[in-house]
Amino acid sequence: MITGANRGIGRELAERVLAQGDDVIALGRDRAAMAELGCRVVTADLSAPETLAGAVAGIDRLDALVHNAGIAEVGPVAETGLDTWQRHLTVNLAAPAELTRLLLPALRAASGHVVFVNSGVGLSAGPMWSAYGASKHGLKALADALRAEEQGNGVRVTTVYPGQVATEMQRALRESMGVPYDPRRAMSAGTAAEAIRYVLNVPAEATVHDLRIAPSDPVPHATSRRR
Repeated sequence: MITGANRGIGRELAERVLAQGDDVIALGRDRAAMAELGCRVVTADLSAPETLAGAVAGIDRLDALVHNAGIAEVGPVAETGLDTWQRHLTVNLAAPAELTRLLLPALRAASGHVVFVNSGVGLSAGPMWSAYGASKHGLKALADALRAEEQGNGVRVTTVYPGQVATEMQRALRESMGVPYDPRRAMSAGTAAEAIRYVLNVPAEATVHDLRIAPSDPVPHATSRRR
């Protein structure tokens, strides 16, 4: 299962996993876009985690769960309202936690693998990244706790920390921060997806706990909003 498989890293990953002969369950809101992949589609809204139980009912065996979907908005703490905080913590943290809880029996049955697609901001958040960074720091804590808890059940847990990726989300973030967008200085969504596919294909005798990948020549983030 791959969340956010309708575009960007999620779609690239889904295409690669399908190409290697595996089945994919694409989970997200954009059913039409996910249907283009030619795989099983589960329509669900991560902004409403309380609805996820009905969406994934009946899945009793799952080899891998990739938490790729997420949202990102930037701004100084002084201008970040409660709704922005709640939205980030719900979509980027509470929803992955709930989806993992619901699917743990299926993952245990398959000695499966949970992969959290985090961010470099999930390790160190600078100016403008408070809400997003907090949600991603929380996602790291979730992954670390889950790994320790599920090791005895045969479930592997990995966090992947991609740096700047050439997606429409990255373009929008750059514009809001006043930093020129240059996709040539970001890694492609395909490169990020290939790193995740590598993690998924590591033999079961080993677990990659954390993998950080970044573009070779990234554009520095702005330290403040352009006026």
